[in-house]
Amino acid sequence: MTLYVIQVMGGTESRVCDLINKLLNDIVDDCFVPRREVMRRDEGQWRRVRETLFPGYLFVKTNDIQHVSERLASIPAFTRLLGVSDERIIPLSQDEVAWLTALLQPLDKVVEMSVGVIEGEKVIVTDGPLVGQEALISKIDRHKRLAYLDMRMFGRTKTIKVGLEIVRKSA
Repeated sequence: MTLYVIQVMGGTESRVCDLINKLLNDIVDDCFVPRREVMRRDEGQWRRVRETLFPGYLFVKTNDIQHVSERLASIPAFTRLLGVSDERIIPLSQDEVAWLTALLQPLDKVVEMSVGVIEGEKVIVTDGPLVGQEALISKIDRHKRLAYLDMRMFGRTKTIKVGLEIVRKSA
């Protein structure tokens, strides 16, 4: 099965994915919206919440993308399949699929919170999906408990926010 990206209107990702799973289940193996687990402050308490990792995008696993493309026209919130040009629909590259597979939990497609420490100028992730991925971190916001990753996705470099709690900093 090959993984493709569909662009939809922001905020409709889950609804469109449910429609695709329902209406195209004969030709679509899986449709999912990757999410990230982050910490948000609510009424003075930090709580784990799940947000959409790529707002406005969902992922479809299929072997028959032309048939999927034709049938997607019947779904109102569908915008377009991502590709190099309007005529050619391209799948995610092997590197992009490997990166997504490494970060996402297999069942619920969530990038869970990671935990790490800062020693001098170096970030060391001790737990979570970012273990061993420290080189991808371009920026850390300790107050919001976020790591910013610069990733090559959808044919361009995107900055992606994922949850990272720094539990200790030493000089």
